[in-house]
Amino acid sequence: MMNTNLTPITSDDRESIIDIFNYYVENSFAAYSEQKVPYEFFEVLLNVCNGYPTAVARDQETQIIGFGMLRPYSPFPTFLQTAEVTYFLRPGFTGQGIGREILEHLIAKGREKGISSVLASISSLNEGSINFHLKNGFSECGRFRDIGRKRGKTFDVVYFQRML
Repeated sequence: MMNTNLTPITSDDRESIIDIFNYYVENSFAAYSEQKVPYEFFEVLLNVCNGYPTAVARDQETQIIGFGMLRPYSPFPTFLQTAEVTYFLRPGFTGQGIGREILEHLIAKGREKGISSVLASISSLNEGSINFHLKNGFSECGRFRDIGRKRGKTFDVVYFQRML
């Protein structure tokens, strides 16, 4: 496993995070946007996860190789114990344990915040992410059929859950 350093996301991470996200916008079904997002979208990401754990992973040379965040599942206090997770790795860095390291870090920080359930919303066309979540303690708990359409392909949104 690669030696990584995890720290909270800061405004200095803006361009690297959006560049990683945009790679998945253009080359996969992992990011739901059909068009690259502008760097200003970083503020949207930060606002969505405000008050929840975030992590940016850096290699030994301090290059950002991935990021992740928890965000509220719902704005209603009834669901404060449930969070949704998002993470992306720089191309070429998957399969090295970095995603698992980010996930476990976010889960540990989420537990400290009182989170007892973590959800992941995944495109049915993103087999790598589905397999990753199944290997890391998540189970499928719901599926919205044929609700997404990107690059002319229709897909399901599959929800996975991990109880903490």
